[in-house]
Amino acid sequence: MTGNVWGYRDTSGHLAGADLTGYKVEATDGSIGKVDKHSEDIGSAYIVVDTGPWIFGKEVLLPAGTVSRVDADEQKIYVDWTKDQIKAAPEFDKDTHLGNEDYHRQVGGYYDRPHGV
Repeated sequence: MTGNVWGYRDTSGHLAGADLTGYKVEATDGSIGKVDKHSEDIGSAYIVVDTGPWIFGKEVLLPAGTVSRVDADEQKIYVDWTKDQIKAAPEFDKDTHLGNEDYHRQVGGYYDRPHGV
């Protein structure tokens, strides 16, 4: 991935101000959960996904740049990463990681690299 990992792609179909809470999130190889929280802050936009039974009791933070497509009609968000790649990302704890600049850099570094590296 190149460019700003913390911003939605112009081609994603994301509409500023849209409430994405509850949207289903699809990795390239299947569903990973639903959006629990999201932010559109310039330079730090993200979605927090409640993974439910997929990663039991866990949430993952995905920078907006991982979103390849937003389908408002179906209330689905598609990301261009696999389940295993997302599972291998830095662990997320909303109580300690939201707004934490070091965590932000760590996650940004993970997702702003070629897939599979």
